[in-house]
Amino acid sequence: MTIRRAKSNDLSRIAEIFVLNNRIHYFPIFQDPEYSFSELQVVSAINHYFGKEEVLSHTYVFDDGLIKGFIQIEEKEIVKLYVDPFFQKAGIGHALIQFAMEDKDAAYVWALEKNIGAISFYKRHGFCLTGKKKYEEGTTEYLVKLALKNYES
Repeated sequence: MTIRRAKSNDLSRIAEIFVLNNRIHYFPIFQDPEYSFSELQVVSAINHYFGKEEVLSHTYVFDDGLIKGFIQIEEKEIVKLYVDPFFQKAGIGHALIQFAMEDKDAAYVWALEKNIGAISFYKRHGFCLTGKKKYEEGTTEYLVKLALKNYES
């Protein structure tokens, strides 16, 4: 098992994991079929987000011969953490978050308030709800901030 910086030839797999997770976990919350099944595609995710050098340079993949998950970290923030649904519950998310905290000094994350699974995952890894909320851009849904207990934000 290796966690390494993402490379440009990883982009299609990273985007595939992102798109699949978004459809599974966010479509039930946002109920936007136009976005989830038309706008959100692997190629568009690469072209409009993951393919940007400033994003790719902060993205790390879990690679054991197959990329099974990834994490994006900017300064102390976990921006994205996704594991391919076929490989969830196998310790990959745990390995990625441990890497973020121990090797990259990550200390906080914003999660959709209605994404109970993600919030529970972060709580199991020592993150606590801070009481801070903000709207997810362009929506009426809230993001909640979770931070490590000793983090001063």
